[in-house]
Amino acid sequence: MLALAGDMQSVRGMQTSHPFLADDYHIRWSTLTPDHVEADINKGLEIAEANLDELRKLDVAELSYENTFEALENASEELDRAWGRLNHLDSVCNDEDQRAALNAALPRVTSFYAAIPLDDAIWEKLKAFSESDAFQDLDATRKRYIEETCASFIQSGANLPLDKKSRIAEVQSRLSEITQKFSENVLDSTNAWELVIDDESRLAGLPESAKAASAADAEGKGHEGKWRFTLQYPSMGPVLQYADDDELRREIWEANGTVGRDGDFNNTALIWEILELRQEKAQLLGYDNFADLTLERRMARNGEAALKFTEDLHDRIIAAFEKDTEELQAWKAQQTGTDPGPMQPWEVSYWAEKRRKAEYDYDEEELRPYFPLPSVMDGMFGIVSKLYNIRIEERETGEDIETWHPECCFYDLYDNASGELLGSFYADWHPRESKRGGAWMNYFETGLPPMNGSPREPHLGLMVGNMTKPIGGQPALMDHREVETIFHEFGHLLHHLLADVTVKSLSGTNVAWDFVELPSQIMENFCWDRQSLDLFARHYETGEPIPEDLYQKMLAARNYMSASGFMRQLGLGKLDLDLHVKLSNYRGRDLDEVDREILADYKAPMATDGPSMARRFSHLFSSPTGYAAGYYSYKWAEVLDADAFTRFQREGILNPETGLAFREAILSKGNSAPADQLYENFMGRAPDQTALLERSGLA
Repeated sequence: MLALAGDMQSVRGMQTSHPFLADDYHIRWSTLTPDHVEADINKGLEIAEANLDELRKLDVAELSYENTFEALENASEELDRAWGRLNHLDSVCNDEDQRAALNAALPRVTSFYAAIPLDDAIWEKLKAFSESDAFQDLDATRKRYIEETCASFIQSGANLPLDKKSRIAEVQSRLSEITQKFSENVLDSTNAWELVIDDESRLAGLPESAKAASAADAEGKGHEGKWRFTLQYPSMGPVLQYADDDELRREIWEANGTVGRDGDFNNTALIWEILELRQEKAQLLGYDNFADLTLERRMARNGEAALKFTEDLHDRIIAAFEKDTEELQAWKAQQTGTDPGPMQPWEVSYWAEKRRKAEYDYDEEELRPYFPLPSVMDGMFGIVSKLYNIRIEERETGEDIETWHPECCFYDLYDNASGELLGSFYADWHPRESKRGGAWMNYFETGLPPMNGSPREPHLGLMVGNMTKPIGGQPALMDHREVETIFHEFGHLLHHLLADVTVKSLSGTNVAWDFVELPSQIMENFCWDRQSLDLFARHYETGEPIPEDLYQKMLAARNYMSASGFMRQLGLGKLDLDLHVKLSNYRGRDLDEVDREILADYKAPMATDGPSMARRFSHLFSSPTGYAAGYYSYKWAEVLDADAFTRFQREGILNPETGLAFREAILSKGNSAPADQLYENFMGRAPDQTALLERSGLA
């Protein structure tokens, strides 16, 4: 009783004096202020070090799964929680004090994590248990966790001599520091630019929704009666696609090229340093390049295989890509009475949209009224509830359930069969200057299924985006690409929330990186099927579904210039892989020249060459690894999702039996078995590229 009372007092003290460490399921966001960061991170480090010290002191004769691998997994739980919350706030509510606190803590935290696999005493105990007879008595999931952990330790340098271990730790610390700076530069340079227009005639061609959004934005900044544009995509995108004013489009395009490039925000030197440090790390560990190190435990296995995958797809669609380019050039020339030839980069989206409207009588803006955000969310929840036998309930936010911003919503997800709360999640969909661009899913807590008499521990996750804002009394009206993004991120979230794995480190999205996009991308298919669309695509005023003639136009236009979009994704993967596989070919050279050389066969010829988007390519350079040497995985997973969706098409788009099979084979399993095995468990065979090429109209 005394020990229990002491433990409870310790927990209460943690919740009040160290809020970043508090294990509240409903996080008290109002308490997570910059003044707590230093003390909370230090406390988290202190607890983690004490836990690891218990592992170091173990006698080899007393080793067990519980006091080695399970203890390792739990050792830094408080620090993981605090650091995760702080980095999340840095992404969605960035401010100077918080940024300073994070950067002050970054070296110590990075050093702590980097040191674990380099610690001889810890590795000695783990290795000894992994080679013991007791290992053979464990279930398959725990065996896999041990195998994965040992492989991760070796890949991080556990078997290296002391001098190389020290250098690995230094490299990892420096990578954490400069990738954080890269991310800050992208955010700050994005926010540093605005364009305020007072002449409405310059907005000719813009949809009313874009004009209204820019007017509301201007008013919010004190420019009443004017229109404000930024480099956040919901503001910038419609200008490049619709604005008749060529000069306006050029100005926006050129401004976007300054992100991560100009003045104090220039990321060029950081990119080369990041690449060199990654290459050095790989070579210290005995690999030819960073891609081989990163991909060894992924489906592709090595950099050359990922490059071959990318280049094979390139060769299969290059003719269609060149045809796209030539046809658009010819169409623009016909409309303007000029000779065909390379276009300006700020003209491409505009003339592509003009041609699509002319040839398909289809304007994406016609769909916006059918995609109010609340209906999209409700319909999406309805689809997955039917497929996976779950239910999702929105909770009222306020004193009991706080959020980091008033626009956030909070939801609970239940299993219908058992009635259990499987998990909860936040959703935050609109852009702010304090919020980084793009869309993503992440998690705060990983739960566990019922075990050893203990009830289920629910998961806690989030999904974030930068979608069109509500204007006036209207709900936020999405374009179709934004709807696909919402479904995509929710697919990731379901992978986390429906995980049913007995080891947290193998749960949810902790899978091979080129497999992680399968659950997210398969969700995008439901944004195209008539049956599923009718569950959520309803006019925000009348409640009517999308008219059949508009739906048929949407389908007909789906693969309009699809080779161009396909090639853009391949190009991003090619740039990533070449920089990480063939760095020796490019070091010491101009970054823009290198970009043009690598992508010579992946980009349409332009009248003006743009700067490399590598300087704002946060997927590659905003964390020590992230999607580095792994961007190809979007296309890799598209092959998987297009192929896997053929089973849904064959058995019924909303067939609960098919849905439950996908939940059981893929969503619930995390990394408890190899990715290719999980895929074959669902499909009964290996993946086939044909379905993706057919879906894209490129077979």
